[in-house]
Amino acid sequence: MTPSVTELRVTDEDRRIAWLTTAAVGLSLVDAAIPSPLPGVKPGLANIVTLVVLLRYGWATAVWVSLLRVLAGSLLLGYFFAPGFFLALTGSIFSLLTLGLARHLPARWFGPVTLSILAAFAHIGGQLFLARIWLIPHDGVFLLAPLFAAAALIFGTINGLITAKLLAESPANPIPPSNP
Repeated sequence: MTPSVTELRVTDEDRRIAWLTTAAVGLSLVDAAIPSPLPGVKPGLANIVTLVVLLRYGWATAVWVSLLRVLAGSLLLGYFFAPGFFLALTGSIFSLLTLGLARHLPARWFGPVTLSILAAFAHIGGQLFLARIWLIPHDGVFLLAPLFAAAALIFGTINGLITAKLLAESPANPIPPSNP
């Protein structure tokens, strides 16, 4: 009996997603190293990669990069299937859904900065929603909403500005040539 071999073909799109996910995971690790005065208040640097991917390669690729980043980041940081994983996943899903809807809005008014702010608000909104229904079953959790909203506005604006600069200055195809 001869063992069968399954050969997986790796496409340029697979390579692109892998490289972009690697960049997003790296920024997640930087984010985790930044001290925070309040749990959950982080710059969200990996969201810069998600926005670049959305605006350059489309929503489906952004979904892959974002969800793989949450999975790989949680494994590397040691919180896979811990509450932090589910909070990050929920925030990412809410953010991705918001970006999926917002990408159909006029680009004249909804560029990288506006999209980043919308995504930041959706992310924290998703996290607060999950915290309320699962971790802290009390409406008092919403007393933190103004602080989180301020952080979302500040970091969303900064990340959007960085995204706009990267889109203006970087090449459209950041994957290295494949080795045949």
